[in-house]
Formats: sequence, C-alpha cells, structure tokens
Amino acid sequence: MKRRILIAACAATAVCAVSTAFAAAPSASNGMAVDSKGMTLYTFDKDKAGSPSACTGGCAEAWPAAMADASDQPSGKWTTVSADGGKQWAYDGKRVYTFKKDAKAGDMNGDNFKNMWHVVKP
Repeated sequence: MKRRILIAACAATAVCAVSTAFAAAPSASNGMAVDSKGMTLYTFDKDKAGSPSACTGGCAEAWPAAMADASDQPSGKWTTVSADGGKQWAYDGKRVYTFKKDAKAGDMNGDNFKNMWHVVKP
C-alpha cells in the first residue's frame, strides 16, 4: 500500500514537472496581450523589426522589456528576439514591453502614451 502511494506521488510530481517545463507565449485577456502576471503588453513605434530596441536608458526603466524564460515557446505571431541578458518577446515582429505605471493586472495606463506606445491586441 505504501509503495503504491509512493509511486502515485512520484508520477504526479513528474506530470507537474513536465507540464511546467514548456511555457507558452503571452496570452490574451479582454482583447489585449498580457504577460504571465496578467500585466498589459505594449509595442513602441520607434522599434524597427530586426533592430535593437529603440527604448534605452530612462525609457527602458519606465518600459521594461517583456523577457521570455528559457523554457518559453514562441507560437503563431509570438516570437522572441535577442535582448540584453536573454530573449525578449515580440508580437508580429515588434518587441513588447510592460509599463511601470501599470500597478495591477489589467491596467492600460501606457496605451497611446505620447502616441508611440500601443497595447498589443492579438
């Protein structure tokens, strides 16, 4: 009996480990793209496909890059691009970011900021 419980516990642990090993691309919530914490994702008009981020210095502090984990898997229009320290998510070729002034999941305080920042709408 104890052996069956032990085997079942080990099997459950293995299934959990496998199910979290491959994370998905960002998801959609209420018509907008969000990261794994539910924070809104944005694109920056000054970014050009295939080029380094145009958001540096103070810009990068206010608009942190949405970074992909090593286990994250691109899907559909979601890809990753090289960024300082790893890979950044991109949607339809455009790098994506979060906004420091979004305090909680669902906030969209950066939408149309200076007419250059836009919510990703998959």
